[in-house]
Amino acid sequence: MKKTFIALLFLMSTVAYGQSAFAKAEQLFKAEKFDKAQIAFTKLYEQDHSDLDVIERLGDIASHQNNFEKAMGYYKKLIDSNSKSARYNFKYGGAMGLYAKSSSKLKALGMLDDIKKHLKKAAELDPKHIESRHALSQLYCELPGIVGGSISKSRSYADQLIKISPVDGHLAHGYIDEYEEEYDDAVVSYQKAVDTGGSLLTYRKLASIYQHKLNDDKKALETLKKASLKHIDTQLKADILSLESKIEMND
Repeated sequence: MKKTFIALLFLMSTVAYGQSAFAKAEQLFKAEKFDKAQIAFTKLYEQDHSDLDVIERLGDIASHQNNFEKAMGYYKKLIDSNSKSARYNFKYGGAMGLYAKSSSKLKALGMLDDIKKHLKKAAELDPKHIESRHALSQLYCELPGIVGGSISKSRSYADQLIKISPVDGHLAHGYIDEYEEEYDDAVVSYQKAVDTGGSLLTYRKLASIYQHKLNDDKKALETLKKASLKHIDTQLKADILSLESKIEMND
């Protein structure tokens, strides 16, 4: 009885330690202290190679460090453990896609089918999965037609996004408009994103089109000033001052 109690006590303390260590590692991750978080999660992984939460975080850290090949290795372990997870399929397919971008064209072409497979599977497994549809919309937009690129398919995923999250759908359509150099249409799409969501990102997307594609600094400034009424952001203030100075010099 005594030995059983001691064994249970040891087990409980070990679990508590593991939970505490994970919480501390997670704090480092959320604070974007990725080097320290990597050390903490690696120690946890060494203690338990089957902890999927730890494996996922190590993959996330590798992704943040732009080490997509390493991230793929961790995410592959997740897929092998649970191939029915939309999140796991998205992360694996996404890491593959980003790794392919930095690889040779021949190597990237060889990975294309797997990238599509996992991103599509994520979208199929979760009818409301936003990130996978964003990735697929961008992928089909950027791919040359000869290897399966299709603006109509890209638009179809953007349309799906509008039904799930209107602001994400308008941003996706804006991206396609911009890629196709249809800048007036991009203004319309990004303005819809501003009206629907109003995040700082939506304002910046709209301002960027005005400034860098339509050469309309005044419209860009007007957009950033509207953003400043809703968002307190140091960089935003600096960008407004910089644009004001540029306009004054050109007048």
